[in-house]
Amino acid sequence: MRPETIPGDDWVYLVFGLLLSAALVWVIVHNFSKKRKASVEAAKYKMLDDDE
Repeated sequence: MRPETIPGDDWVYLVFGLLLSAALVWVIVHNFSKKRKASVEAAKYKMLDDDE
């Protein structure tokens, strides 16, 4: 039951590419969300305090 427009194993590459793209979008949204800003920035300030 394969569509005729994309032949053979190209479906595998298409699905894999879409999954990688979705994972990248999720990582970006997760890391740059407003709710997580305090916890993400806390590590930066901790490292800066350790340098002094």
